[in-house]
Amino acid sequence: MSGKILLLEDDVALGETIGELLEESGYEVDHVVDGDLAARKSYDNDYDLYIFDINVPEMDGFDLLESLREAEDDTPAIFISAMTDIKTIAKGFKLGADDYIKKPFFPEELLIRVNAKLAKRETLFRCKEVTFDPKTLTLKRNGNIISLGDVQLCLLRRFLQNPGQVIDRNILLECLEHPSSAALRVAINKLKEKTGIEFKNIRGVGYALEEC
Repeated sequence: MSGKILLLEDDVALGETIGELLEESGYEVDHVVDGDLAARKSYDNDYDLYIFDINVPEMDGFDLLESLREAEDDTPAIFISAMTDIKTIAKGFKLGADDYIKKPFFPEELLIRVNAKLAKRETLFRCKEVTFDPKTLTLKRNGNIISLGDVQLCLLRRFLQNPGQVIDRNILLECLEHPSSAALRVAINKLKEKTGIEFKNIRGVGYALEEC
């Protein structure tokens, strides 16, 4: 795998660990420790992916991504943060992030998600009669716009970005404000009703999107 990544992480040790792992996997990584440096790097270089912490010095990750999107920079972005409430996660997606990983996490988990993002760089996701534009957060079924809540939107993004793969239950639970197995089943059933997409429950593991 190849690609150029801008990593914004003010925890130097964590940033170095992530950077080394990504570089060992074939990626070129620019690691910076504050938002202003990240902004300057983004203006001077073309990146394939952004990985931003949120609570960083100077300009935080949210403001940075918002300014990039306003400048029509649609580079895929992943937030990594210890801020785990659903409102913060929803805000990240609304600002244009493609994924959100809660700290603490295993660096290998981040690598899996980075590989998935850069393996397929399509901007429009399709599954049966459903299309989803991650830039505008517009979901359509048979050409008609469908409105989803924050939880369902978070779940849908994770499924559409990983078609055919079993997504660990814990990753899906991150989308819920009050996570539990029962709440996850309810949320996925509601998502199925609205979209017509089938989701397979892999007992003891997680869920997978049926073939599109």
